[in-house]
Amino acid sequence: MAAPGRLAIVATPIGNLEDITLRALRVLKEVDRIACEDTRRTLRLISHYGIQKPLVSFHAHNQAARLPELISRLKAGENLALVCDAGTPGFSDPGTLLVAAAWEAGVPVEAVPGPAAGVAALSISGFPGDVTFLGFLPRRGGKRREFMSRLAAEDRVLILYESPRRLAPTLAELAELMPDRQVLVVRELTKLFEERWRGPLPEVAATLQGKDIKGECTLVLSRPAGKIRQETDVAEAILAAARESGLTGRRLAEQVASELGLPRRQVYQTYLELKSRGQVG
Repeated sequence: MAAPGRLAIVATPIGNLEDITLRALRVLKEVDRIACEDTRRTLRLISHYGIQKPLVSFHAHNQAARLPELISRLKAGENLALVCDAGTPGFSDPGTLLVAAAWEAGVPVEAVPGPAAGVAALSISGFPGDVTFLGFLPRRGGKRREFMSRLAAEDRVLILYESPRRLAPTLAELAELMPDRQVLVVRELTKLFEERWRGPLPEVAATLQGKDIKGECTLVLSRPAGKIRQETDVAEAILAAARESGLTGRRLAEQVASELGLPRRQVYQTYLELKSRGQVG
C-alpha cells in the first residue's frame, strides 16, 4: 500500500496579496491539488504568483459530499493543500471537517500559518489580557440575547466578526451590555479602504450608528475597565506592602489579601506576575 500524502492547511491573504508567506507559496507549488472555498478567488491568488495547480471546491455547502473523494486522494498518496477565501482554514472558516477526517485516516496534517483577521486586529488593538475568539454572533432571537448577556460577565479580551449590515445594531447591543469596555472596529482589514474606530464602546457605537459600512468587520473588545482597575489596585498594594514589610511570596500575598478582602489565590497570581517582571522578590 502506498504511503499517504499530506494535508497542508495553508493560510492565505485576507486582503493585501503581499500577506502570504514564502513557505505558503512553496507548498502551493508543490502539492498535487488545492481544495478551496471559491475556485475563482483562489485562481486569482495563485495566478498572481504564477502557480498552476488543479483546484477543487470545498466549502460549507458541499464539504460532506466532497470529503470521501479528498480523503481517498490523500490515502492514495496525493498531497493536498486546503485554503479558504481569506485567512486561515478552520478559524471561523471551513476546514475542520476535512482536518478531523484526515487525522482519523492516518493522513499527516501540517499547518502553514499566516493571516487571520482576528489575530491581525488584536495586534493593533493595544488591549492586554487573555483572549477569547467568538467568530460570528448568533443572528437573532433569544439565543442571541442570552449569548451576549453571558459575554458581559467574560473577563477576557473578546474578538468577533460581524457583517456590515449588522454592525450598528450589534454595537448598540454590546454598548448596552458592556458600557465599561473599549472597542476596536476594523473594516476591510489590510485592504485599500481599510478604516478603524477605537474608543469607549458606547462612543464608537454612537459614531457608527447610521453610517454606511461596506466590507466585513472585525471587532476587538477590551477587558472590563473595572477588572483592569482592580488588578492595578492589587498590584500597587502588593508593591507597597513589599516595600514596607519586606515580605515575599505567599506571606506577602496573604497579608495583602487580608487588607483588601480578596481571595488569596487572586492576589498571589498578581504577585507571581509582578515577580516574573522583576518588580518584587
